[in-house]
Amino acid sequence: MSRDYAEMEKKWQSKWAEKKLNESERQDGKPKFMLIFAYPGLTGYLHVGHLRGYTYADALGRYKRMTGYNVLFPVGTHATGNGAISLASKIARKDEKTVDYLLRNGCPEEEIDKLKEPMDVVNFFNNVYQNDYWKRFGFLADWRRFTCTLYPDYGKFIEWQFTKLKEKGLLVQKPYYAPFCPVHGPVAVDPSETDISKGGLAETQEYTLLKFWCEERKFFLVAATLRPETIFGQVCFWARPDMEYSIVEKDGERWVVSPQCAEKMSLQFDGVEEVGRIAGKDLIGLTCTAPMIHKQIPVFPADFVDPDVGTGLVTSCPSDAPDDWNSLQIAKANPELTEKYGIPKDIVDAVVPVSIISIKGYGDFPAQSIIEKMKIPSVKDPAKFRELMDEAKKQVYKDGYHMGVMKDVCGEFSGMRVEEAKDKIQQAMLASKEAEIFRDLTEEVVCRCGQRVHIKRIDDQWFINYADRQLTDSTKEHCRDMTIFPAQYYENVQGVLDWYRERACVRLGNWLGTRFPFDNKWIIEAISDSTLYPLFYTISLYSNTKQITPEQMTPEFFDYVVLEKGEPSAVAGSTGIDQELLEKIRKDVHYWYPLDINLGGKEHMTVHFPVFLMNHRAILPDDMQPKGIIVNWYVTGKNKDKISKSKGGAQPIPGAVAKFGADSMRLYYAHVASMFVDVEWDEDLVFTYKQKLENIMSSVEDLINAEADVPSGDIDAWLLSRFNTHVSEIRAAMDRYDLRQMATVVYYDMSNDMRWYARRGGKNRDTVMQALRIWINAMMPITPHVAEELWSEAGFEGLVSEAQFPEADDSKRNAAAEYGEGLVQEVIGDVNEIKKMAKTEVSKAVIYTTPMWKVGVMKDAIAMAEAGNLTIPDLTKRCMADENLKKRGKETSDFVKKIAVDLMRSNLKDKKALADLDEEALLKSAKDFIASETGMETEIYGADEENKFDPSNKARVAVPGRPAIYLC
Repeated sequence: MSRDYAEMEKKWQSKWAEKKLNESERQDGKPKFMLIFAYPGLTGYLHVGHLRGYTYADALGRYKRMTGYNVLFPVGTHATGNGAISLASKIARKDEKTVDYLLRNGCPEEEIDKLKEPMDVVNFFNNVYQNDYWKRFGFLADWRRFTCTLYPDYGKFIEWQFTKLKEKGLLVQKPYYAPFCPVHGPVAVDPSETDISKGGLAETQEYTLLKFWCEERKFFLVAATLRPETIFGQVCFWARPDMEYSIVEKDGERWVVSPQCAEKMSLQFDGVEEVGRIAGKDLIGLTCTAPMIHKQIPVFPADFVDPDVGTGLVTSCPSDAPDDWNSLQIAKANPELTEKYGIPKDIVDAVVPVSIISIKGYGDFPAQSIIEKMKIPSVKDPAKFRELMDEAKKQVYKDGYHMGVMKDVCGEFSGMRVEEAKDKIQQAMLASKEAEIFRDLTEEVVCRCGQRVHIKRIDDQWFINYADRQLTDSTKEHCRDMTIFPAQYYENVQGVLDWYRERACVRLGNWLGTRFPFDNKWIIEAISDSTLYPLFYTISLYSNTKQITPEQMTPEFFDYVVLEKGEPSAVAGSTGIDQELLEKIRKDVHYWYPLDINLGGKEHMTVHFPVFLMNHRAILPDDMQPKGIIVNWYVTGKNKDKISKSKGGAQPIPGAVAKFGADSMRLYYAHVASMFVDVEWDEDLVFTYKQKLENIMSSVEDLINAEADVPSGDIDAWLLSRFNTHVSEIRAAMDRYDLRQMATVVYYDMSNDMRWYARRGGKNRDTVMQALRIWINAMMPITPHVAEELWSEAGFEGLVSEAQFPEADDSKRNAAAEYGEGLVQEVIGDVNEIKKMAKTEVSKAVIYTTPMWKVGVMKDAIAMAEAGNLTIPDLTKRCMADENLKKRGKETSDFVKKIAVDLMRSNLKDKKALADLDEEALLKSAKDFIASETGMETEIYGADEENKFDPSNKARVAVPGRPAIYLC
């Protein structure tokens, strides 16, 4: 059957809009539930990966509506930063890749020329996100509350937030070394990649710059090290002969560094100026004096030197650095040192490692020890060799730092533990002016505008002091009472909060955002303006509908409606807001808040979520603290990398929806894997979910249109019992926000049950309609368009989106019926499996039900369990008092142990139903059905008739609910 999914989706979305199902109003006395997904950064088109988390949020919100909650599900966009500026700039200069990117994602060609200004970009994508993505997927979000971080009213809220932080003493100002873009100024480098397009995992690394004096040329060769304590083991210096170095003047000294390093230094030091260049080959053969030890060492050539790492010059301590050890051995065996560079052989031979650190488990030269231990010299594959050398480096550095002790050759530092000596040696060289501190990033970072990011000194940077001990401890304590998924993050967030320190909260340069209220030259940065924002959704409705203006949203206004401080008449008078409206806004804020769930991607675990928690704790009272966080993992590309907007992304969302249908994709997101693992975008797999939905729709329509009607029987009791059991399973799953388990029950278990019912001859009209009412209702949170279509076709009243989720009807729970049909299913499955495994051809199945003595033992055990006195010894004693059971000896005792343990772990009500089940009568009545399902002649016997067709007497293994099967 051909279906027009786009038309179906449009039809039902229109119905929801007509009924205003998405609009949320305060209903005093009715329980509320407020949830959000972390609003997306507005830097371009979203991709199919984003919709995973967003779909979870909509499905959870729909389910909560169905279970009696007044739900607020607002949305917005995060446009703070340089994303829109960069995109507008590329469009204005007609950047070919950018134009192609826009066209590929569905931007009309005539619209592109209208996107040359940043706010035009923001407004364009605000419309795309709402209409082409979220509404297209059927989200029941309260669109009236939509906000964007660049809207004037939002800016007023952020100004108030920072006023509160200052009042709490949490804003501090001090010098800072910040990642810096030459176009946009300081940027944030973190996994969320809000400001940048590359390098989100980079960290700022502190190097010690070591100055090696070259008397012959009257300049310093400068090397950067992370291990200043190894200065005592320096034996040579490395320079790259095939590159040109910069000579820079700093504080009256001339330093030689790579041009890349010179550029970085100019951002960190005052008065750095390039005064010349020198070829790397002209450095080879020079000697220089090492700081601290004042020893002359030669300069050797090396092609492994990276001009972009450190200073582009490297000093060598082969005793404790595996790479240096290996490089020195290669260099000393290289005749070019003498033949090409004219370095006398006696100087080369004199370069020998110096043992400086004693580490338990290592020899005099730890680098040599670990290389030999890992058998690295025997590795021929270059990639594997590099991998092992990096591993060796990490291990020897780690062991040296934690277990190492400085040797006698280290002078006044001898006998010190390395972890203590490291800082003392660094401070000594800094004091003697033989070293300086230099900062660099651990990997390449690129701003969204395309410029390379380096570290720059900012003298008057503002920070939010997240290191405040009282704030940290208070936040940690609150987190213990929160609902946080996954469980690992519930545990880990405590450590993340401890790790958090001051965070730079404002930026200089070309940025979009809210002006810092205490110094207008600064713009509040993207993470710092996205912490309390869920609270603003409770207010944005009144600004969006022009009931209040941004100018009226003064600090006194927010103090009153949020913190309930001030006199309402005074606030109304100072703001010009009607006092009745002011009271309505205040009541709304305190009805909807606190936020129940904040759902976001795993990149937020160390960035957004910690500051979200701490800002709430710092500013809002106890009864407004957030209640829950859910973290969802990524949808990845084929190479298992995170899909990124800035890197091209996957198939555009509108194209994917047109191809698969919104509900197929919603089901894919909900069911393909746990929320807490990455999944690879796989169109073939998405297509299987589309087929699944189509099969379900066809099956339901067949059931709706079936004309046959037969009297109800055992199979009807079974189906209604099963569906009421499923209702309980769904509610239990959703109590823990387990959308995948809910999807399994609804789209697989319930579907299988309906098929089983039909195969068993079920055709009772009333039973079918009762089951369909439950089943279609349960589909609504995940596949709402399909649910509405089927609900309508079934003739049920109203919209399923307005219906309440059913409660399990205990009067229709029938454990005996469920066990009975389950027994038939298991027998068929077991027969087919044994048949498949049989080495010879079989044509007959003989099935033996449980012997009555086992049923009797089970009933005795149940009686004892109900009385609260079931133990294995007591049950054994009771059974052995029966001569017939006693004669069975070990067979009886083994079964007693099995059934006692089983009952201690089981639901007694269900076990009683199983004990009362007449297995023999049930299976005999289903004999023909079993035969047709297995394709085998079938005989059913009570296990007391165990000698029939059973030469090996295997029938005795039958236990309640598990018949013995013999194929012949």
